Amino acid sequence: QLQASGGGLVQAGGSLRLSCATSGSTFSMYAAGWFRQAPGKEREFLAGISRSGGVTYYADSVKGRFTISRDNAKNTVSLQMNSLKPEDTAVYYCAARPSSTLSTVYREKSGYFNWGQGTLVTVSS
Repeated sequence: QLQASGGGLVQAGGSLRLSCATSGSTFSMYAAGWFRQAPGKEREFLAGISRSGGVTYYADSVKGRFTISRDNAKNTVSLQMNSLKPEDTAVYYCAARPSSTLSTVYREKSGYFNWGQGTLVTVSS
């Protein structure tokens, strides 16, 4: 089970850090990712990270502004969001799936089996 936190209201240009925690003891066996869904839009991939944390991948819309990281000892994956824009307003979801390789990053929402409950990020102009 994944639990996302850290959302809130921030002004444009500001920063937020989202965290996703799991109580599972085998989190190091899971690749992870962050997605978001704005009202009336499809859920979109933002960032993914491999089991080891050594490989990451970002959507063009957030590249250079968002950073995904993980701490396998603490069973957490985080998303640091900088230079936020009003169009970043959405519900943000963390996701995870077992991965047989250390370096694979998954970018499709259909590839993830476990989802957090979502945390709302609102960016005001």
